[in-house]
Amino acid sequence: MTTSRFIDVHPHIVSPDLETYPLAPLFGKQSGWSKDRPITIEQLIAAMDEAGVDKAAIVQASTCYGYDMSYVCDAAAAHPGRFTVVGSVDVLAQDAAQKIRYWTERGLTGLRLFTGGSTAAFDPSWIDDKRSFPAWELAGELGLSICLQTDAGGLAQVAGLARRFPQVKILIDHFGRPDLSDGAPYKKASAHFGLAPFENIHFKLTPRTFIDDLKGEASAETLFPRLVAEFGAHRLAWGSNFPASEGTLSGNLEIARQALGTLSEEDRHWIFAGTAQTLYPALKD
Repeated sequence: MTTSRFIDVHPHIVSPDLETYPLAPLFGKQSGWSKDRPITIEQLIAAMDEAGVDKAAIVQASTCYGYDMSYVCDAAAAHPGRFTVVGSVDVLAQDAAQKIRYWTERGLTGLRLFTGGSTAAFDPSWIDDKRSFPAWELAGELGLSICLQTDAGGLAQVAGLARRFPQVKILIDHFGRPDLSDGAPYKKASAHFGLAPFENIHFKLTPRTFIDDLKGEASAETLFPRLVAEFGAHRLAWGSNFPASEGTLSGNLEIARQALGTLSEEDRHWIFAGTAQTLYPALKD
């Protein structure tokens, strides 16, 4: 079971320099993981080198910095060719387009809309607010993928956005946090599989998918071949969620490798590297 390379689409970094990079978390509450096990860009590089991860799209730690992407942009700029930036902008604000252009000049190549998670209950009701449409149109114009942190409650809106903005590549965090406990054919996750016809929708597979979601009757042997059959491996991407998910980067990568062991080498290549380079061309060789 060999895979030639690994590109991570979901690590985070946090700076200990609170003067240069002050905290301003979304929802007003800093995430527990960023307090308990923060890592700097230097520590991320060390973890990537140990795990054999070539490149990464670093995701803004919104529960630390909110819409200020200074640290992640500065960190990526200091290591050209190895990283790109996925960050958050208030897409409902009147100056959203201006902010998006500003951050793209500093290295942003993907947006992330954060509707809830570790510090707040999910509220996806705003993600298809028409005030956000100029930001979506600009993302399509600039070639920015849009990552969405939502659960099953937001998938109907995601489908509507995919239909309205077919030129924008959409990436759903943590496979949209499905209920897979009933096992194959996974009827409880019918809303997730219902997104298969939308070619511009992609899914991020993280430790939540490989560990937390494989409960009850769910199994790696039945789930991941089904995902590839429904969506194609070119619409699936691996993300470590390091260090938000417990464990080491190398340890979580190994869990993912084992879980995807029944897939073909070509499918694993797409999930571990190829899809990432499609979503974020800045990560291409």
